[in-house]
Amino acid sequence: MDVKELKNIVNQLMGNGKGLLAMDESVATCNKRFEALGIPQTEEYRRKYRELIVTTPGLETYISGAILFQETIRQTTEDGTLFIDILIKKGIIPGIKVDQGTVPMPAFPGEKVTEGLDGLRERLIDYYQKGARFAKWRAVIAIDHGIPTTSCIKANAYLLARYAALCQECGSVPIVEPEVLMDDNHTFEKCAEVTTEVLHALFNALYQQRVNLECMILKPNMILSGLDFRTQDDAGAIAEATVTCFLRCVPAAVPGIAFLSGGQAFEQASERLNAMHVKFGDIMPWTLTFSFSRAIQQPALEAWKGDDQQIAIAQRLLLHRGTCNAAARRGEYTNALEAHEG
Repeated sequence: MDVKELKNIVNQLMGNGKGLLAMDESVATCNKRFEALGIPQTEEYRRKYRELIVTTPGLETYISGAILFQETIRQTTEDGTLFIDILIKKGIIPGIKVDQGTVPMPAFPGEKVTEGLDGLRERLIDYYQKGARFAKWRAVIAIDHGIPTTSCIKANAYLLARYAALCQECGSVPIVEPEVLMDDNHTFEKCAEVTTEVLHALFNALYQQRVNLECMILKPNMILSGLDFRTQDDAGAIAEATVTCFLRCVPAAVPGIAFLSGGQAFEQASERLNAMHVKFGDIMPWTLTFSFSRAIQQPALEAWKGDDQQIAIAQRLLLHRGTCNAAARRGEYTNALEAHEG
């Protein structure tokens, strides 16, 4: 493990007021989003869409790192230039999703574990040689009647920790993503309770697996009510609950926290990140930023819809969301900023 180099990568990812762009959707997820908008569900259209993203002028102004999928890291522009080479030239650090998705956890109805440890060392070495300098592994924790169980939480924490240790051994910064899902109708308080248990289990596992906390990034959920719950808390309450939870659970040695959007509307994700910086910007021991997927991409995808004539408009919308989220990271996001969209 080259600690100095890993810290340097973390500093570049978390520095300069920027955030991460998650463009690591699986083929199935990408096709599902395409289907909803009438876009052909083919590899060529997925390539076209990803080319739209990586060639967006000025993307590097707001994005420090891009998380790719195994299909994306090998794809090229129409003229044959690798996407990963375009990102590197822009100064955007390429990363790669390395887990292989979730499967039902045997004997635990309604709960899932993430697969992908088999052969991970070899994949990490291959991705490093291709130019990736960080990786991501996602665990999902559902809230419902009787779940999550402690067994599910501990199993996913162990897998995240083993993944993180392998990343550091192979020279890649691990992004550790324990996502407490915002599906269903659970309360704000229940999300806080479960997230607290998940983070305690996670950092215990990371310690046991000898992961260097100074050479990793945490990618968690915010503390939110379920999407189907009758009331949704305002940004200030979400900010207070989220940062309070992390102050209690996330060691100060962790250099950065990059939030997932998890199905939030893009304006909400920006507003809530902004509130955390407004209320707690002076006391947080870690850098707090974004690692959004749909909350950055969705307006651009809806504008493009597979039509090459709409690429410029889609790219302006993508860049606008970068502008908004970078402002939120500074505590300077306002509704007025949205009025200048596109």
